[in-house]
Amino acid sequence: MKDKKTTFLLIAFFLLLALAFFIVVIPMIKGREAKKPALPVLGTNFNHHVQPFSFTTQDGKAFTEKDIAGKICVVEYFFATCKGMCPKMNTNMEKVFEAFKDNEKILILSHTVDPERDSAAALKAYASRYQASSSKWVFLTGDKKKLYEMARYSYLINADQDTAGVSIDKDFIHDKHFVLVDGRGRLRGFYDGLEAGDVSRLIGDIRILLEEKPREE
Repeated sequence: MKDKKTTFLLIAFFLLLALAFFIVVIPMIKGREAKKPALPVLGTNFNHHVQPFSFTTQDGKAFTEKDIAGKICVVEYFFATCKGMCPKMNTNMEKVFEAFKDNEKILILSHTVDPERDSAAALKAYASRYQASSSKWVFLTGDKKKLYEMARYSYLINADQDTAGVSIDKDFIHDKHFVLVDGRGRLRGFYDGLEAGDVSRLIGDIRILLEEKPREE
């Protein structure tokens, strides 16, 4: 009789323990999941997305929006002959490359703002300075008008001065910002490519995006 009572008490104890787990512990876990940081969706309107494009890589291959579908991208604009901020920006971008070079979901897109001089061959030579794999860190050239339209209207990268009234053929973008784009072509963050703290924040935000669950527009 005593053994049956002990068995009953043990069963009751474990049932109460299981009940407490479902009532207390699971909601706590879900609460922590809900409190995970979320990145804002940025843009000029509620449904801002990167527009279709077609450029040429450092390998001389065509590269379009289809090549970034489902990928998290870090975008910048630079030019290979720049002696000012571009070398420091790409030294910092190299840190991003090293952090995610083994992750197939991450791409870096470096667009030239000087396509007349930055041919595919010139970009190939430039990329070699950073031992950049063309499958992970893509250097892009092409038509200046299309490159600049992408900067202004898709990635929302602006020139140092207001260029609203400046035609693209007279414009020269020299901007220090990196742009974070999610796998659905939405802008998720802007970062100062010259600041180590911002580059570290970018790396952290990429990790947040990697864990982000799909959600509706």
